[in-house]
Amino acid sequence: MVASLNSGSNGNCYYIGNGDVAVLIDAGISSRETEKRMKQLGLSLKRVKGIFITHEHSDHIGGVAKLSKRHNIPVFITAATRLQGNLKLEDSLCHAFKPHETITIDDLSVTAIPKLHDAVDPHSFVVSSATVRVGVFTDSGVPCENLISHFAQCHAAFLEANYDEDMLENGGYPYALKNRIRGGLGHLSNKQALSVFLNHRPEFMSHLFLAHLSNNNNTPKKVRDLFDPVAGDTEIIIAPRNKETNLYHIRATGNMPNRIRAAKPQQLNLFA
Repeated sequence: MVASLNSGSNGNCYYIGNGDVAVLIDAGISSRETEKRMKQLGLSLKRVKGIFITHEHSDHIGGVAKLSKRHNIPVFITAATRLQGNLKLEDSLCHAFKPHETITIDDLSVTAIPKLHDAVDPHSFVVSSATVRVGVFTDSGVPCENLISHFAQCHAAFLEANYDEDMLENGGYPYALKNRIRGGLGHLSNKQALSVFLNHRPEFMSHLFLAHLSNNNNTPKKVRDLFDPVAGDTEIIIAPRNKETNLYHIRATGNMPNRIRAAKPQQLNLFA
């Protein structure tokens, strides 16, 4: 089961799990909003066994300390990100990870993937079982090899489509901020995201969540107009800035590459 609880510069939080165990990728909205939106989806925080933090920007960590303490949820975060974010986390609930490390929580395996972004130690994540992989690829300056290779192995993915190039160029942002966004350590444009999808989508990808849309330099319609005509059998979901998406069930279809089968020991099916 997969859902976006919020996606954008005002806060990011993504739910990935099954009927027994789940994780959150980032906790950038308040504890109260996280609780409310999960309840509206029929989800329980008792099943969340870890919060994985991508980087220290406030829209990704704003609610993590209170959420972790209130519900006794472990937080997985690099030492540099914790320090840079000045997070007041309970030491007993804080666990450091390293690049490319895979952390197993019951039936879930979460792999940390380094990415390019203007943060101290940023990572994407892939959450997997023996049969299904779901990736979270946002806040990436360029579609680097790490992003491309892991995206190509996912049954579902959150992929950033942050800005329309013309809207950014002709909008009111200061020149320095425009260059920060499009300069290789900022965010992916709609066209960059589309290129990743067209050139590296696996045949078994059933769902694509387009995430982290800019409020000032993009619109859902622009994104849909690009992706819907070429989506094929992949369902396109636009993750909104101020509410949760529906809850989606991801199931393995088609043939998985041998390298994915070999990467994990056999476990119970996930997301069924």
